[in-house]
Amino acid sequence: MKSKPLLLANIGQLLTLRASAPGPRRGAALSDLGILEDASVLCLGGKIVSVGKTKDALCDPWLKKNRRQVREIDCSGRVVLPGFVDSHTHPVFAHPRLIDFEKRISGANYEEIAEAGGGIRSSIVGVRKATKAVLTQKLLAALRDMASYGTTAVEAKSGYGLDLASELKSLEAIRAAARQWPGTVVPTFLGAHTVPPEYRRRSQAYVDLVCNEMMPAVAKRKLARFADVFCDRGAFSAQEAEQIFRAAEENGFALRAHIGQLSETRLAPFLRFNPASLDHLDYVNEADVRALAASDTVATFVPGANYFLGLSRYPNARQFIAAGVVVALGTDYNPGSSPTLSVPMAMSLACTHMKMSAAEAITAATINGAWALRIADQKGSIEPGKDADLAVFNLKDHREIPYWFGVNHCQLTILNGIAEERP
Repeated sequence: MKSKPLLLANIGQLLTLRASAPGPRRGAALSDLGILEDASVLCLGGKIVSVGKTKDALCDPWLKKNRRQVREIDCSGRVVLPGFVDSHTHPVFAHPRLIDFEKRISGANYEEIAEAGGGIRSSIVGVRKATKAVLTQKLLAALRDMASYGTTAVEAKSGYGLDLASELKSLEAIRAAARQWPGTVVPTFLGAHTVPPEYRRRSQAYVDLVCNEMMPAVAKRKLARFADVFCDRGAFSAQEAEQIFRAAEENGFALRAHIGQLSETRLAPFLRFNPASLDHLDYVNEADVRALAASDTVATFVPGANYFLGLSRYPNARQFIAAGVVVALGTDYNPGSSPTLSVPMAMSLACTHMKMSAAEAITAATINGAWALRIADQKGSIEPGKDADLAVFNLKDHREIPYWFGVNHCQLTILNGIAEERP
């Protein structure tokens, strides 16, 4: 995929997210969007080369000389921001979980559905039966839909195969789809998503399989950058999760975890591993919030899951932000608890149910999402030298992005310099 030189001009609000200090955003810095008005962005070779006022860009000697080669996009006073970095998704699955959906409507909770054979386990059969080609095409379609909402970088987890062959197949599908999509995909191995049915009541044996067979095979094939584990009631214990973290570290994976979604698990043992991100965090005590604030580990909130599961409790974002924790937002796109591809929807939920401001939600979904995936040197802000990942919204004010929920106002997405307009 080759990118043509692009000039975005006459931007009403350009949200650069440029850094005033090194490192991820915390506290008051979450609200600093680095807004420029009547702005322009010039992109060459998939990179951002200049950012400034439109009038200054049009006077640039290089642009005057090469203007015929440049695709000019008149943004006509619209909002332009960095492409969203969706740092928590589960996109490799075969079918929606409609029975789970109906049971939940009838009053069953997450754990009751899982005990009845639903939940994560109900996705296993579909993934195990599906061919890599089928999984690849389904994932590619999802990535393209994500891009239509302004997402340009995606973390993609395995975790619905839960045997060696199916986990490898899932990660190979991620790699194959990533090669056909102009955006950026960061693969994560989540063999420790839940204990599969054939290991019921033998969780330690399955943990040993994940650590001793799956991880070395994934590492040998270089199929994942991160390893993840679901540490919670009904999933893996803290002791099992620590064993998985140790094995992941030994196999060269960076670390992340689902934790604190259904019950509280102390974070200190995991923070010793310097994980890139700890995700969900609905149940966290004050001491652990302070410990998170003293680290560079990102707290990634996924309010789509709380919404779809019908929960009244959401992460206490204001507590995290006041303490100085680095916070990010993801969709948690998956067939069971958050079937949404829309980062703006996750942002809207963060504002309405977690009381984050629009600016905080935007920062959490862009530059801090990039920090959660350890790609902030390339993604998450609009600055010279960074990848040309941008989203153009047909709106006049950035606060409208989370304000309008259930509707898509993203008009154009630029992924590594490739411009894709909505049909």
